Order: sequence, then C-alpha cells, then structure tokens
Amino acid sequence: MHASIAVLQLLVATAFLSIPLVRHRFGAAATVAAETELRRQGVRPGVLAENGMRFDAGGHETWAPVSIAASMALAAGLHLFGGSWAAGVTWVLQSIVLLINCVILHSNLTAVSSVTAAFARKGDEELARIDVAALLKAAEGGFPGWVWVLQNARHVVVFGASIAALVLTAQA
Repeated sequence: MHASIAVLQLLVATAFLSIPLVRHRFGAAATVAAETELRRQGVRPGVLAENGMRFDAGGHETWAPVSIAASMALAAGLHLFGGSWAAGVTWVLQSIVLLINCVILHSNLTAVSSVTAAFARKGDEELARIDVAALLKAAEGGFPGWVWVLQNARHVVVFGASIAALVLTAQA
C-alpha cells in the first residue's frame, strides 16, 4: 500500500516538474510571439517585462512547481522508508496540492479576464490598450501544440493521483 501511495506522489511530482521544463524550453519563443503581437497592436514589447509578465521558467513559474514536487518526493520517501509521519504528511500535502491545482486550473480558464483586470489595476494607459486575448493566443502559439495536451494530462494526473493517494492513505 505504501509503495502505491509513493508511486502516486512521484507521479504528481513529475507532473509539476513538467511546468518549468516546458517553460524553460519554449518560453523564449512564447515571449517573442507575444512581443510580436504587441508590436502589431502598437504597444512597446518591453511593457510586459516591466510589469512582471513572462512566459519563461523564471520566478514563481519555477520555484512553486519545484517546491511542490519536492514536497511530494518527501511524502513518497516517508511512505517508502516507513516514516511514522507518512499518513499525516500525505493528508496535509495532498490536500494542499489538490487546492493549488484547483487554483491553477481556475487561473488557466480565466487567464484573459484576470490579466485584463491586472492590467487595468496598474492604471497604465499602455497596458490598458493591449488586446489581452490576442496577446495570450500569440504567446500560446510560441509553445508546441502538444503542450496543451500535456497541461490537461497534468491536471488529470494531479487530481487523479492525489485523490487516489488520499483514498489509499485512508485505507492503510
């Protein structure tokens, strides 16, 4: 039972590690595509970087998923090596990971409206002129088509493996 839980947790860790890996590999192309779209809209390309918007693996796009992956690896290690805290750690961490993934999914589904609102809050006239839907679509075009499939598969793995790990923990 503990080995099965550990495998599920390592699957979740791997799913989260895919985020910075993909952004590291293709983020520069997404940035170029976004900047090209901004030029088409008559907006300076540098405005994104000046306001902290990026498509690469920098900042929280690396430290957050790597931290989650490390916490899942820790929980898996506790299950594999018989740590007495394994069940408690699993309940806490898997629940947090489920909630975080809900936030990520919500963020993905509401990206246009949330970025538009964030730009509006800045009070910057240049940001307010940006067609956010076109900008985000252009940035998505900088990533290969299979990344969309990977993103959805990652959600399925995180939700499914987390729920399964919690069920198995309850049965252990």
